[in-house]
Amino acid sequence: MAVKFDGGVVVAADSRTSTGAYVANRVTDKLTKVNDRIYCCRSGSAADTQAVADIVSYHMDLYSSQHGERPTVKVAASLFQEICYQNKDNLSASIIVAGWDEQKGGSVFEIPRGGSLHQQEFAVGGSGSTYIYGFCDKTFRPGMNREECIEFVKNAVGLAITRDGHSGGVIRVAVITKDGVDREIVYGNALPPQYTG
Repeated sequence: MAVKFDGGVVVAADSRTSTGAYVANRVTDKLTKVNDRIYCCRSGSAADTQAVADIVSYHMDLYSSQHGERPTVKVAASLFQEICYQNKDNLSASIIVAGWDEQKGGSVFEIPRGGSLHQQEFAVGGSGSTYIYGFCDKTFRPGMNREECIEFVKNAVGLAITRDGHSGGVIRVAVITKDGVDREIVYGNALPPQYTG
């Protein structure tokens, strides 16, 4: 998931990769660096989303070399969208693109399966998202500060881990601002407490 605040964005994800009922990897890093100030959150087929992220990352490096400046978050999101839309019948990919650029500051874009592009204040995706939409709608407020956004994503991803059998492991958090990227890991014993009945 990703959420925008004044000055940047916070992205977060769990670390479980599953294939049906089998957990293939419990420590996956689903926060993928696209360039210095842009990350994406991947859900769907790991192979598909990794391939698309690698292609976009390559083109963002090329963009920086050709233009002498970092690409905007919208440029990266538009390239993700183009690839996902043109290959919608062959890909299982849902991607959230978030980051900071000099033109717009923090931005969050969502590309769901099928390849449409949506700019939002916050975005959620993956199998755990169905369990947290109500929480996010109830808890999110426009204008939250950095610390409130960090707490928001930790609680939301923690809730997804508690409720969804295909989500699990640790919570990886990245805060992206003009100053760079600050990463944090919330281990299983430090997950926010959730009611489990």
